[in-house]
Amino acid sequence: MKKEAPLIDFCKKCGSIMLPEKKRMKCRSCGYSIKKTTKELKLVEKKQTKKPVVVLEKDSIVLPITDKECEKCSNPRSYYWMQQTRSADEPPTQFFRCTKCKHVWREYK
Repeated sequence: MKKEAPLIDFCKKCGSIMLPEKKRMKCRSCGYSIKKTTKELKLVEKKQTKKPVVVLEKDSIVLPITDKECEKCSNPRSYYWMQQTRSADEPPTQFFRCTKCKHVWREYK
């Protein structure tokens, strides 16, 4: 039984896909080419449109604020969040971040 050649070839230098160009197969990345013809090769390329990323504010924080005084600058307001830092049967750790100086500290329950 005769072994058929694969329809798609990959570049031996960089591994990118080889595309048919006249009577050669040429790498789209590095330009490496080999002499080879393909009888049936249909290449369909779809371009994906990237949605633009909109940045509203450079330093936007979406954490709740509480009346916890900062240990460092004595600012009366701070952001807070809870995170499970130990095993599941232990209570979560509560973190605070000062709204003024950005100092972060934690409290264990």
